[in-house]
Amino acid sequence: MSAPSPRNAVRASLATSPPVLPVFDNLPPAELFGRDIFSLKLMRERLPKTVFVRLLNTIDNDEPISPADADVIASAMKDWAIERGATHFTHWFQPLTGVTAEKHDAFLTPTPSGEIINEFSGKMLIKGEPDASSFPSGGIRSTFEARGYTAWDPTSPAFLLKSGGRLTLYVPSIFLSHTGEALDAKTPLLRSQEAVSRQAIRILRFFGNDRVSRVRAMVGAEQEYFLIDRRLFCLRPDLIMAGRTLFGAPAPKGQELEDHYFGAISPKILAFMSEVENRLWALAIPARTRHNEVAPAQFELAPLYEQINMAVDHNMLLLKVLRDTAGEFGLSCLLHEKPFAGVNGSGKHNNWSLCDSEGNNLFEPGPAPWKSSQFMVFLAAVLRAVHKYGVPLRIGVTGAGNDHRLGANEAPPAILSVFLGEQLTDVITAYIEGKGDAESWKGGAMTPGVSALAPVSRDITDRNRTSPFAFTGNKFEFRAVGSSQSIAPANISLNAAVACALDDIAGELEKVGGSDPVKAARKVLTKVFAEHLPVIFNGNNYSAEWEADAARRGLPNHKDSVEALTHYSSPEVKDVFTRHGILTERELEARQEILLENYIRVVHVEVKLVQSMGRSTVLPVALKALSEAGELSVLTEKIGAEGLNPAKEQYKRLYEHSSKLAGLLDTLDAAHLKLDSLSELLPRAAGARDELLPLLLQIRAEVDALELLVNDNDWPLPKYGEMLWQ
Repeated sequence: MSAPSPRNAVRASLATSPPVLPVFDNLPPAELFGRDIFSLKLMRERLPKTVFVRLLNTIDNDEPISPADADVIASAMKDWAIERGATHFTHWFQPLTGVTAEKHDAFLTPTPSGEIINEFSGKMLIKGEPDASSFPSGGIRSTFEARGYTAWDPTSPAFLLKSGGRLTLYVPSIFLSHTGEALDAKTPLLRSQEAVSRQAIRILRFFGNDRVSRVRAMVGAEQEYFLIDRRLFCLRPDLIMAGRTLFGAPAPKGQELEDHYFGAISPKILAFMSEVENRLWALAIPARTRHNEVAPAQFELAPLYEQINMAVDHNMLLLKVLRDTAGEFGLSCLLHEKPFAGVNGSGKHNNWSLCDSEGNNLFEPGPAPWKSSQFMVFLAAVLRAVHKYGVPLRIGVTGAGNDHRLGANEAPPAILSVFLGEQLTDVITAYIEGKGDAESWKGGAMTPGVSALAPVSRDITDRNRTSPFAFTGNKFEFRAVGSSQSIAPANISLNAAVACALDDIAGELEKVGGSDPVKAARKVLTKVFAEHLPVIFNGNNYSAEWEADAARRGLPNHKDSVEALTHYSSPEVKDVFTRHGILTERELEARQEILLENYIRVVHVEVKLVQSMGRSTVLPVALKALSEAGELSVLTEKIGAEGLNPAKEQYKRLYEHSSKLAGLLDTLDAAHLKLDSLSELLPRAAGARDELLPLLLQIRAEVDALELLVNDNDWPLPKYGEMLWQ
């Protein structure tokens, strides 16, 4: 008797193995929140008052830190970390890999007497020196040019993380080349923050506001993810190495009944979510919302708003906490945008707004927005940013993984438009037509029709889940970011585009001038709103009619990453990033090269996985089933059985799909070798999109057909029903 397949052995263990339920310091949230960060409260307690005040000025007003103050801060940071049990520190940075990087150094330093002391100086805090030659640089660094620098970002707090039972002090940092170019996502993010602040202040000054010292972009990034049993994950080489299933027939039940969305959370998943929240709260990450998402085994976690640089850091930390905690629960967290075909993929909803130094949200419409010229100017700037500078926004969400969901009737399409809702659109129309009040502006309340229930307040806008860029009351929701992606590129593009739009409008306002800023604003806004009205769309962004309508409006539709990335070097795109010093031309060219290389490599990894799994996993099982069906068919004919010969029909189907699979794998080999011989990035990326990806889909169709024909006990790969419905 043959031994059971690994998949069936795992199936048996799933029914008997108890879940692993670790507990992370089960303290009340108020006691836990911020415990593992070097917070302002700790700084106030541990630093001399004058040093603390100057550091606060750095955090609030971007004033540089002096080396003397850095020494004092480093000493206090080291003492706190060591008291908590840390032995090492690391500059934590975000290279152009889309993930984070770290190199750990011990605090200890030998003395001449043969003893050791703990040392962490201001110089060590301010600057680190990892090898820059092995990170993507787009040609900025050659293999033999290894020097790169990390530099402390004092606007984001240092924190402690435990791994392997040991604590390490993490210092958020930027990453620069020896020649000064940004080799990371954080540096241009901080530059974009300063750019949008400068241009926003120009607008505020025009309206007579001399009090505001800065404007910060604020972000809250909702995070979607899948969880599956780790034992099943380990039997799927495609999930391990590509993050998505390259084969897999649909389960009998998917998301058709919509019963998973906001459904009751299972005890094991709820324990996992609680553990994740505790770990996030200890890092001062304001995780607030948790729920089941649309697809089976899919979930969402949403934090509150934060300043943009901290929101980016915290989202990268959140991804790490999700992955690490899942492993401790015997689960695997899947962050790919489309890990399973046929059910919804995952993204991030990047909720973005601007807030001034007095705490005012610049996108708060108030009870009568048409009377607030300032609000209307900032609203006009967003419309201009998305309409005129939309291509950089599209580039900010490129990626081979994200191409599987954008425009797939589960995420917004690649056409960038703005949803405002009917009432705010009426306000803009009234501006264009020179009318006064917008009579349709109504909030109010709804009565449920049940005596015991209180009236329900009504928002001024509905929510349009199909829109890529929706106004949701006092912020904009950029829905096109992929779940595995850093939110930094999208927000760099968004800040850059809005900074350019504010710059354009501020120039027009200053040109009109006069003693009445409201009158000047009305004159400028009438023109701006009329110019950018085509970018407003309040309907169904998934419909074919909208795609045709968008083309008539002149809105670009770059459906895939390769098409979008061809525009990275266009003068219009370059202007958005270079006008305010967010990126240099050299840094732009490097990013285009890196993104194209990454696209090619992702597809080529998937190709090699399909070749390997197709030949060594699927075909042997299919051929065994073919042999058994053939023998049974011959035996049936020998005994002269009458009627339909099911073994013969099974043999025909198995033979058809097996032979097609073998032929397609040979075709894929040839296409892969041909594209690998090309030297230019753009033709290779286009070939990966146009030749390799269609072949992968054709191969998948044959493998999925075989999955439904081969004896369930013999099929080697965990099936969708097992992974999604455990």
